[in-house]
Amino acid sequence: MSTPSNNHDETTAEIDTETEAGFLEDVSAADQPSTLRITARSGEAHKQDAIERAERWEAGEEVPRVINFQNPSDLRALLTDRRIELLQSVMSEKAGSIRQLADRVDRDVKSVHDDLQVLADYDIVNFEQDGRAKRPFVPYEQIEVSLEISPPKPSDDTTAV
Repeated sequence: MSTPSNNHDETTAEIDTETEAGFLEDVSAADQPSTLRITARSGEAHKQDAIERAERWEAGEEVPRVINFQNPSDLRALLTDRRIELLQSVMSEKAGSIRQLADRVDRDVKSVHDDLQVLADYDIVNFEQDGRAKRPFVPYEQIEVSLEISPPKPSDDTTAV
């Protein structure tokens, strides 16, 4: 699985394209849209959705932040059961620190830290510094996950037998 900050694959290009469009500029956590949508859709479908969201944003509507994966297995690799458990816990009750969150979900601090860092790489989780402690939080009111399943399209280089 790739991260948007390090690799320049198709997933990164989709995130960067939306950022360059201007409606996903670097914003503070308080200014994030209320909804994060994580999808697994074809590049073409995602591109069309991004254009529609940009138009709605320009018209003054709040639009969700979208992270799209063209490969559904990348979405599944990001949103493991344990990471979803962390998101649910952080969204239901603030954690004073990563250690406190680890205690709450009965996991070791290092694995919780590592999972939170992966989620932070995608801006799903943010951190507030509180002295020596980092307080994880989710800047969205809700997270929607959508997986598109459709038959594969034949590639242009496939020849009929």
